[in-house]
This record gives sequence, C-alpha cells and structure tokens, in this order.
Amino acid sequence: MPMGNLSTFLNMGGYAVWVWSAYGVSIVSLVGMLFFSLRSLRAREREFEQLRASRRGEG
Repeated sequence: MPMGNLSTFLNMGGYAVWVWSAYGVSIVSLVGMLFFSLRSLRAREREFEQLRASRRGEG
C-alpha cells in the first residue's frame, strides 16, 4: 500500500476528526461497560458465596 493511500485513508476525506473521535468514544464506552460489568459480576459472585455459606450453616 503506497503511503499516499494510507494518509488518504487516515484523513477519511476530511472527516477524520469526527470519525476517529467516534471510534475513540465507542472504545472507551465499551471498555467502561466491560469494567463495570466485571466488577458487578465479582460482587454478585461474592454475595452468592456468602449466601451459600450461610445456607450450609443452617442445615
């Protein structure tokens, strides 16, 4: 791929600022959702284990 084609691609026909910032916002949003989902999952797993342990103590 010649260097001219790469710079044309990265320029996105003059809309590069909007296109690349949209990609950036999307990636940051997805990473944030992944982070908070995993954090919530770990909290629910700890809660589940505590409930399971308390139920074992009853029986």
